Amino acid sequence: MADSLTEKIIGAAIEVHRELGPGLLESIYEEALCHEFELQGIRYRRQVPTDIVYKERKIKGFKLDSLVEDEVVVELKAVATPQNVVLSQTISYLKAINLKRGLIINFSEKRLIDGVRRVSV
Repeated sequence: MADSLTEKIIGAAIEVHRELGPGLLESIYEEALCHEFELQGIRYRRQVPTDIVYKERKIKGFKLDSLVEDEVVVELKAVATPQNVVLSQTISYLKAINLKRGLIINFSEKRLIDGVRRVSV
């Protein structure tokens, strides 16, 4: 299901990929994508610490790559990571912070659109 915010995020990622191409470190893509968000006026938070609650106990330990407009979790990859692992991780993040939408963006693909996956819970 497409929506205007995820379309803007994907458009920003495509612009980064168009400029940089595949083959760089994830941290470089993260920095470039955040800069592109700024250029396009897209609000985001980067490396957002998030807790998991287990039987009423908060367990710290993971960070979201990006949280865009406090609505969409964006998980970045720059290597051939098994899709089911990244999908499970992203679903867990969404459930932990009570959000419904996420994007997995893998910059290692020759055509970025082949590395984009929408996630909803």
